[in-house]
Amino acid sequence: MASPNSITSVVSPKPQLPTKYSVAAEAKASRSREWFLTDDGSPSVLQKIIAELIGTYILIFVGCGAALTDKVQKLTIVGIAIAWGVVLMAAIYALGHVSGAHFNPAVSIALAAARKFSWKNVPMYILAQVLGATLACLTLKVLFHDQDDIQATMTQYKDSTSDLEAFIWEFIITFNLMFNICGVATDHRGSKDLSGVAIGGTLLFNVLLAGPITGASMNPARSLGPAIVSGVYKNLWVFIVSPILGALAAALIYSMLRVPNPEKPEEKNKIVLNYLYSPAEP
Repeated sequence: MASPNSITSVVSPKPQLPTKYSVAAEAKASRSREWFLTDDGSPSVLQKIIAELIGTYILIFVGCGAALTDKVQKLTIVGIAIAWGVVLMAAIYALGHVSGAHFNPAVSIALAAARKFSWKNVPMYILAQVLGATLACLTLKVLFHDQDDIQATMTQYKDSTSDLEAFIWEFIITFNLMFNICGVATDHRGSKDLSGVAIGGTLLFNVLLAGPITGASMNPARSLGPAIVSGVYKNLWVFIVSPILGALAAALIYSMLRVPNPEKPEEKNKIVLNYLYSPAEP
């Protein structure tokens, strides 16, 4: 019989189940990493927010800057519309792969409602967009200091245009813009290579059509920026409520035309990087 000394006893430690404190700590660490670093190589939340701020700044600086330049050297509505369309197209190609290139609170809200964007990122996107638009208008106010004010950048309509007419105009042109975004940028059947051209072109023609009537906002941040800097908030509610409702209506109606994306077996484990208006995580 073997002696007790010749027997080596190995006692396995009892596995410890995660406590609610360790789970909470891990969740907090995961959220922190998501803000600054991701595991799959996609942009972090912070990178997306910075991209939205910069992209909106560029969009408003060029578009509203064209309206101020028109006071010095006549660009006409055609030149202003081209400026808006081309700068949006360029910004989409520059930043679409980072943040999705929304640059518009109405677009962010509509995409979230259509389950193509995460609701948790909507408040930060809107904050970045409004801040970018406001900073752009502040910059223009400094650069165009020889002009009395920057009200030329504001979206206003004449007294001959009623609130209802302006509301309908903004609803329709925002619907046009958002419907185009849904078709070319969020539908797997659409051509992503030409999405920037299609969306920029839609904005261009909307400005040509409605610019002389309402200023063709289609974007609450585009109207909020000049209003905050100039201190004039007349009829601002029209340019906030109408674009949001128009974008929501477009996203809802296009969802009726969408078909499921057939997933191939070999693509299930493929890492998909964020692209223009990428869908929200399930």
